[in-house]
Amino acid sequence: MESSPWFTLWSTCVAKETFLSVHVTLRDPTRWAKAGHVLASAQLCLPQTKGFVPHVIALSKSPLISEQVGDGVIISKNHEWQIKINSQLGTIDSWKINNVELMSKGIFPCFWRAPTDNDNGGFYTKSYATTWREAFLDNVSFYSSQFSVKELPDHTVEVSTTYYGLPGHLPKPDDAALSEASESVLFRVHMRCRIYESGDVILDYEVNPKSDLPPLPRVGVVFNAEKSLNHVTWYGKGPFECYPDRKAAAHVGVYESSVEDLHVPYIVPGECGGRADVRWVALKNADGFGLFASTHGESPPMQVSASYYGAAELDRATHQHKLVKGDDIEVHLDHRHMGVGGDDSWTPCVHEEYLLPPAASYRFSLRLRPLSPSSSCHDIYSSQLPN
Repeated sequence: MESSPWFTLWSTCVAKETFLSVHVTLRDPTRWAKAGHVLASAQLCLPQTKGFVPHVIALSKSPLISEQVGDGVIISKNHEWQIKINSQLGTIDSWKINNVELMSKGIFPCFWRAPTDNDNGGFYTKSYATTWREAFLDNVSFYSSQFSVKELPDHTVEVSTTYYGLPGHLPKPDDAALSEASESVLFRVHMRCRIYESGDVILDYEVNPKSDLPPLPRVGVVFNAEKSLNHVTWYGKGPFECYPDRKAAAHVGVYESSVEDLHVPYIVPGECGGRADVRWVALKNADGFGLFASTHGESPPMQVSASYYGAAELDRATHQHKLVKGDDIEVHLDHRHMGVGGDDSWTPCVHEEYLLPPAASYRFSLRLRPLSPSSSCHDIYSSQLPN
């Protein structure tokens, strides 16, 4: 290894991760491909030779401004950024930086995906999609209970709530009924949100599904970004669509795309356009304002998708040309995402290691931060908040 041309670079590198990518290409043109055509490729994550030391963000001691307005709480720092929390829904209603709106619908837990052809396949037994619908996973309403907002001594604000996911056709119960054990509750999700004066928002989730549910399509969160945030950059697998059980050919790198180009136009619409093993993702508008999202703490890389077509629209449309664009961008940040299968398309055959069992408890953390034109996603990812 010491004789390799990249040894010195690798051994002195202080980056958080180092990858070696190997490509085998045609030296000369042939009748079936041009010179330079890639015949094979592989990527290895090299072990660290030096410990990565993240930069600790220096926070000022100025307190955040927190005020009650109607059924919400507005938290802001001077005129730099503003977050509105809906105390009834228990989530962020609005997020602005320099008066530029970033989010049009709040952050909620999400466990549903628009079924793919493989999800719908079931000749000798029920398909995944059928069992999901029978369990009402396609129509879950989340209700917030035990909502609280605290201003902490370190000049941060902590928001916490517990979401109860119930079948959408059931009437909304009162708080007392929610907190009691009920056969109707499909998901209990405890969320704690910490807001820093830097604009960083740390979201901690603990998800407890009902144990008799079928394997879950996904475990993560969803929100709707303003439609102008149509330029996407991510550090993860790419550049093409990839999923947990379909990503071997995708290499880790920093990639860019428009939201439009992330969509894959399958003839019958379904879950599509995801990117696997994403460390961070940024959505920006033409002026460079936007939103950064990454995993936080010990949470593994996430599955990410961003589309003008929400999961409900992908599920509704029966043909690609029948899809109707939404007025915003539906963004999914998944802690876990079920495999898409493909051994065949007529039986539910996703391999066991790519299934998400409902009997498990899922814990994960995310970091969100507003972006200005001068923001560096690499610097944000390489930094950490003080303990």
